[in-house]
Amino acid sequence: MPESKRFKAASTVVNPRTEYDLDSAISKVKECATAKFDETVEITIGLGVDPRKADQMIRGTVSLPHGIGKTVRVLALCREDRWKEATDAGADYVGLDEYITKIQGGWFDIESIIATPDVMPVVGKVGKILGPRGLMPNPKTGTVTNDLTMAIKEVKAGRLSFRVDKYGILHIPVGKASFAKEIISENIISLLTTVLRLKPQTAKGVYVKALHLSSTMGPGVKINKTVVMAGIK
Repeated sequence: MPESKRFKAASTVVNPRTEYDLDSAISKVKECATAKFDETVEITIGLGVDPRKADQMIRGTVSLPHGIGKTVRVLALCREDRWKEATDAGADYVGLDEYITKIQGGWFDIESIIATPDVMPVVGKVGKILGPRGLMPNPKTGTVTNDLTMAIKEVKAGRLSFRVDKYGILHIPVGKASFAKEIISENIISLLTTVLRLKPQTAKGVYVKALHLSSTMGPGVKINKTVVMAGIK
């Protein structure tokens, strides 16, 4: 694809052969975020895992200390006797059969779905629709739970679900370009700490192979993973 003048100008700020320390990488990304909107900052983590093996499918959740600067629309799927609880907790949409029908019709004006265990047989009807979009509720990510209040509040506060793609790579937002460097840095460290805890025992060789940071419309910036990972416990 042809590159815009803005992208070309931003690319001159970054040396593609240089691995930057975390602070410098964040500075470069913020400098390159020159779009007319507040760009999202995303980290790409290349992992030494084989997602085809069930025990190496890295997935989990993380509550970033400063959130990602995004309003998350939550759908709570539960029985009618819990609708008020879900609404009071901050869910944007609450119900069951009505929303299953809407999803079957192509409705996806949401970023997260929380469901109680007793309605999962009903939710399973749209599993093949929700799965590819990363919206299918799952106990491992805390989105299938009886504690609706806690789950909804955590998601609204910035809890993220993530899952490695078929190439062994994670793509996760860590804030907005307008965030202070310190805030983005703390979000990244919190995320990497969680990813390290998920390292499967069967994974051989180097676990974290590469780290890149970028904004929505900006070029990728290589992070010196050795320096960053050395500081994470």
